[in-house]
Amino acid sequence: MTTFEPHPTAPALTPQEQEWVDAFMDETTLFLGPDREIMRSHSISERSDHEELAIAAGVDRMEVERIRKRIAGALDEGYEMCEAQGAAPGAKWGDLTTAIYTASGDVSYLSCHGVIAFSAILHHPIRYIMKYWKDEPTVGVHEGDGFIHNDARYGNVHNTDQSMIMPIMREGQIVAWVAATIHEGENGACEPGGMPSGSETPFDDGLRMSPFKIVERGELRRDLLTFLQHSVRDPKLQLADLKVKITAVRKIMERVDAVIDEVGVDTFVAALRTTVEDVDVEVRRRIAELPDGTYRFDQFMDSTLKENILIKIACKITVKGDHMTVDLRGTGPEILNRAINSPLCSVKSMMMQAILAFWWPDLPRCTSAMSCIEIISDEGTWADASYDAPMGQSLQASFRGFSAMQALYSRMSFSMPHKYSNVVANWFNQINTFLWGGETQHGDMVGNLCADLNGMPGGAKPFLDGEDAISPLFCAMADTAEQEVMEEEVPFMQLVAKRLVRDNMGFGKFTGGMGYEMIVAAEGTPQWGFMTVTSGAKFSSVYGMYGGYGCGTYPLSMVKGTNVYEHFRQDNKKFDLSIEKIMNERPFPDGRYSTYHMGLQFDLAKDGELYMISQGAGGGYGDPLERQPESVVKDAELGRISQKVAETIFAVHYDPETFRLDAAATEQARADARKARLQRGKPFAQFCEEFVKPEPPKDLAFYGSWGDTEELTATVYTIDGPERVTAPLSELPIIMVPDRREVKIAALEKRLAELESTYGITVDRRS
Repeated sequence: MTTFEPHPTAPALTPQEQEWVDAFMDETTLFLGPDREIMRSHSISERSDHEELAIAAGVDRMEVERIRKRIAGALDEGYEMCEAQGAAPGAKWGDLTTAIYTASGDVSYLSCHGVIAFSAILHHPIRYIMKYWKDEPTVGVHEGDGFIHNDARYGNVHNTDQSMIMPIMREGQIVAWVAATIHEGENGACEPGGMPSGSETPFDDGLRMSPFKIVERGELRRDLLTFLQHSVRDPKLQLADLKVKITAVRKIMERVDAVIDEVGVDTFVAALRTTVEDVDVEVRRRIAELPDGTYRFDQFMDSTLKENILIKIACKITVKGDHMTVDLRGTGPEILNRAINSPLCSVKSMMMQAILAFWWPDLPRCTSAMSCIEIISDEGTWADASYDAPMGQSLQASFRGFSAMQALYSRMSFSMPHKYSNVVANWFNQINTFLWGGETQHGDMVGNLCADLNGMPGGAKPFLDGEDAISPLFCAMADTAEQEVMEEEVPFMQLVAKRLVRDNMGFGKFTGGMGYEMIVAAEGTPQWGFMTVTSGAKFSSVYGMYGGYGCGTYPLSMVKGTNVYEHFRQDNKKFDLSIEKIMNERPFPDGRYSTYHMGLQFDLAKDGELYMISQGAGGGYGDPLERQPESVVKDAELGRISQKVAETIFAVHYDPETFRLDAAATEQARADARKARLQRGKPFAQFCEEFVKPEPPKDLAFYGSWGDTEELTATVYTIDGPERVTAPLSELPIIMVPDRREVKIAALEKRLAELESTYGITVDRRS
């Protein structure tokens, strides 16, 4: 309801007058944006009257467990339907979920497969529907209705995900909701594929669907479908997966209807609510087991995906009794014309991913797994962005929310005698893949992404190396796709696909999982292009644990101006590719070789031009000097590490011809390395005096708190150039980064003026 505040000196309105004013204001509301009260809350709802009565009548725990199992089976069936029938790469390779909700919108159960993160956010759009549309005469909620939604500002991981939400009703009353959500990819953004690193305003982010009704009393509305199809590059995809989600949700509802007919509405409602409350109670108990204290973890992103910066996300967890507080204050301010900003709900979703996948994976996947955890954040930061900030690359902040929670739980639970999951060093947390778009060999206009980001390497454990390129942090059961299947639909090949890169691991007593390289080239299309949307090309995005190394840094490499397919046709021996070989040996003499940070905006590719990237690595665990020498030699023999790494990082020596360990040389090398460490060592106070600086380097564009302070440091841009400002967030000016082309033009003009002055000439700039 829109509120009206009378003038302080005006006489009080009568109840009738107040009712008239309220009705007038409601009828003349200009714009319904996201509801702040709904969007800031991640707690479960209070019991409804129906839930109170149903639970008061008595809860048969065995019956509840049977209902849970039936629901889980129905959700998994719906999930498999989406995966088998979906058109989007995200659907085919498991980037989706199905779920059932209480009448008020709390997730009660999520499918056993798929993206757990959705359990933290999909209550937002349902609560919005219940508050604004249920009793709205022009909308309403009826049996057979279906609501679509994608806008992260109203509750989603990011705008590439689209949900289909339908109510389960009995006698005109909503008793539950069912939904399916798929990463669709293409959404009409300023760049193909749905995750635009080039977006500079919210309007560049593509479709921003607040929850609206697209299925009315069982019928798909063709007028709205047509609008959506005209808003994206791939209208066939929009139609196909909309139908897939509707079909899957209806199938789940059939199974649920059978359960309700068997046990009764009240028993079913009680089972949903009991599941939510059981998890809430258990989470509080598990928090109480953790050692009281404060735990900190700071991370940094090294670019806006257009220019190099260093922006901080701060995380401090405090445990006291059964209460946990996650404090994100100190995080850098939002940058109002760059795509990296995230709404807080998206960051929360990836925190939930860590909780239900790495903290307590035995719990049912529902909203209440994070309900009792207090989260403190300043709105207007890049991890809690305002409505007017672009969010095409919101995963950049969200994934770091995951990493903070994953790493800090390992520290919090380290000393506990009973653990619910293994201590794990950081999982790789970046979107290392190619987005693509253009006209296919079949004449279709498309835009989407390769599923290779689903091969993120795992972190090491205290007793085991991390898994190589196993699965993304957001979806344990996802697949990486077969390029041969993709080649039937799109006009490019992965000339190198999923080959592990030597030395690409987080070193340690146990090493982090290795990442693979990808080399792609298009051919036979009138227009095609690629993008990359990753940070970490200069500053590692993944840290090691307890002496282990983080992952390396990984740029994008390109060879432009050549057609490698023609080279292969003339000499097939040149089809021997790796990033290391191509960039060092430069086998294509007509090519232009370059490296670039991993924020490549959509780049038109000519036939046979190479684009090359590599997945990063999981974090290592423990001191590399404690790794078994035999394991090091085995890695060298398998080509996983080079001799240089074996000798300089692990201090292991061996015969490179026979791969026989030189035990004596290894023992001496490790003794020397430890002695050198002691010689380099300094008392902590002396180290801090030399290492800790009062502010970031002058030439570094830095954003975030510097030290333990409530003030933020930020680089702002004026007509006189960049300036550094340190102030509370509320006092910082709006942060906007100059257009890179204007910066380059200004630098060229300055250089031209210098040359004119030096040589006494004048250049006509009008051309």
